[in-house]
Amino acid sequence: MTRKRTSYQSGHAPKFLVVVDDSPECDRAIVFAARRASRTGHGLQMLAVVDPQLGDGQGLFGVAEVMRAEAHAEARAKLDAAADRAMKLVGVEPELVVRDGAMAEAILAQIEEDPDVAILILAAGTGKDGPGPLVSSLARSAGTFPIPVALVPGQLTDEEIEALA
Repeated sequence: MTRKRTSYQSGHAPKFLVVVDDSPECDRAIVFAARRASRTGHGLQMLAVVDPQLGDGQGLFGVAEVMRAEAHAEARAKLDAAADRAMKLVGVEPELVVRDGAMAEAILAQIEEDPDVAILILAAGTGKDGPGPLVSSLARSAGTFPIPVALVPGQLTDEEIEALA
């Protein structure tokens, strides 16, 4: 059961959620979400997900813990860079979140935990492999997703996004 959305209730503010990862199209989602947040007065939340399997089987001498700590530091660095991009672009300061888990489950957990998240913004890849694994995965369950998902075409330029957002 999904928690009731409170985004537009008194004392709450709607947020756009963007997943920050290594995909080439990720920047398109960041630019679109930052511009929309700036124009609408919504909040911006950026999520990085760390694979919980990282370091499994490496229990000797604390190697697994070191690998997880490094993965969290790397995720935080990606979020910091994405936040810097949003700040420089439109002056929006996002909320940064790092979660452990499989990507789709971590996204759903974040949406469940924060009832002010109103829209998930993703960008579709432009390569021959299709829209990307995250978009493909979420597309399979789109009919049951708890909030709207906005897909930004990955080939859009900053200027084109500016005109649309």
